[in-house]
Amino acid sequence: MSSLVGVSRVAPGYLVLRTRFFSARVHGRRLLLLLSALLLALAVAGLSLCFGDVRIPPAAVWHTIIAGGPHARVVLGWRFPVSLAALVFGALLALGGAIVQSLTKNPLGSPDIIGFDAGSYTGVVLTILVLGHETLAWTAPAALLGGLLTALLVYVLSYRRGVAGFRLIIVGIGVSAILGSINAYVITRAHVDDAMLVGFWAAGSITRVTWQSLMPALIAAAALCVVLVPLSRWLVALEIGDDAAATHGVPVGVARLALMVLGVATSAIVTASAGPIGFIALAAPQVARRVFRTPGVSLVGSAIVGAGLLSGAHLLSLLTSQLYRAVPVGIMTMIIGGVYLLVLLIRQSRKGVSQ
Repeated sequence: MSSLVGVSRVAPGYLVLRTRFFSARVHGRRLLLLLSALLLALAVAGLSLCFGDVRIPPAAVWHTIIAGGPHARVVLGWRFPVSLAALVFGALLALGGAIVQSLTKNPLGSPDIIGFDAGSYTGVVLTILVLGHETLAWTAPAALLGGLLTALLVYVLSYRRGVAGFRLIIVGIGVSAILGSINAYVITRAHVDDAMLVGFWAAGSITRVTWQSLMPALIAAAALCVVLVPLSRWLVALEIGDDAAATHGVPVGVARLALMVLGVATSAIVTASAGPIGFIALAAPQVARRVFRTPGVSLVGSAIVGAGLLSGAHLLSLLTSQLYRAVPVGIMTMIIGGVYLLVLLIRQSRKGVSQ
């Protein structure tokens, strides 16, 4: 019987992985870095299982995962879905950032910067405070619809014989500010209990994630990844330019629309499940590009880095709770992301002056 997986060497430093279903050429060093980053992200997520109201030693956590025990309810029932959510949500946010940054050809082009996350948040706020529905069956479609409508609005307002990446970002920032004021107004007019609920949810907390609320998000994430795999070839082609992509048979208009919908959907899933979480979509693709030294935006590398970043922010939030009180992971990522954004803006301005 022939082997299910084959590995061969085609060029110095490159390997070809072949299965019955697909084949891919990968750089050996880059593959090693990807696997190392994945193991690091899993280790950080596993370490977060040790912390909470009750600190559990790593050995006891590992034994509980393998064989159960007295800590099973805490580790497997309460903490494990939260740590898994950090990995999955971080990967989703990074994928959305990678898609939008690739389409706009700008490192500032991410759903949380150009207003897509704000649109998803507005959809959820209106659903909870105006329609009175708090379940995921209502908030998830509302987040997706709000993000898509915002993306359409930003696209229309920034269209001038085409869509330039920088113009799209500037318009998106303005639309995001307008949506923020609308959200603030709706919250001030709501009942105090409802306003407090939405305010806490807006901080971006994954600690309230349970198996019941996580499963729909996992199913939706798996469906998005299935759709994204064949469309990733379009994304690579679009990076070299619309004209070049069209000569390779890529339907440019359809490809951009489909990829933009996927970019909005990734952040909408997270926003509906845990609230708006910033910084990950902005930073993960750029960090992955520098760490793995890829010529363009790497979807796999971005997803792994995003999972590690959100898991690290979650672990840091748990550690701060040991000293004072817990900080929602969304606030933690925004603190770090503010510094990152300032550095990125300074570098972009210096690059513009030098040119």
